[in-house]
Amino acid sequence: MDTLQVVVLSLVQGLTEFLPISSSAHLILVPSLTDWQDQGLAFDVALHLGTLLAVVFYFRYDIKNMIIAWWQSILLKKITNNNARLAWFVLIGTIPVGLAGLAFKDYIETSMRGTFIIGIASIFFGLLLYVADRKSINNKKNEFDLDLKQVMLIGLAQAIALIPGTSRSGITITTALLLGFNATAAARFSFLLSIPVIVLSSMLLGLDIIKSDLIIDYNSFILGFVISAISAFFCIALFLKFIQKTGMTPYVIYRVILGFSLLLL
Repeated sequence: MDTLQVVVLSLVQGLTEFLPISSSAHLILVPSLTDWQDQGLAFDVALHLGTLLAVVFYFRYDIKNMIIAWWQSILLKKITNNNARLAWFVLIGTIPVGLAGLAFKDYIETSMRGTFIIGIASIFFGLLLYVADRKSINNKKNEFDLDLKQVMLIGLAQAIALIPGTSRSGITITTALLLGFNATAAARFSFLLSIPVIVLSSMLLGLDIIKSDLIIDYNSFILGFVISAISAFFCIALFLKFIQKTGMTPYVIYRVILGFSLLLL
């Protein structure tokens, strides 16, 4: 991989992982449009780890409080505060996508990465996000108002995001909005929910690398990691800052344009 390819793919991953526009769609689309060679598993791991660092660093204080409260809930054998509940809900909400990923990983990677599927998913789930956004104008619930049923619904929605073009953050935010949560709370829970998912996907990719004995280009790995981490951090910060003002319409428009462009291909 040359430096331009590393920079472009790293920025694409960092800027799209947490926006509701599907990072997987872009990482499939960019090489298709540029005729670049596939970036390889090792580089995918670098990008995943970069975005993981970004979201963990951004929510570092929340995560610290959640871990402490979660551990206390284990020792006391009861949930005593909102941080403990939220920590358990993040773990519980990860179960559906974890099971679905293990069951359908090979099929998704081999049969569902075409531009037609990505285009349809981008348009359909983009329009669904628009409907949810319009219905959420007066939503008041925050992430501490979640209950187990709602968490499971969001978790099941996250499993659907294994279909390229759906967008993990997009479908989880959409579901949370439809359940009555405000946009900021929906995004915050979606981003917290991404942490165990990125960890699990990175572990799976790492196992694939070990099995395949790939030679790792460490220069590309480090550069991709740094760029994706920095760009993802600023993306999270700006998205959460302006989400109440902009709503989801700009992302819906982008998704529809992207989807039709892919169908034309």
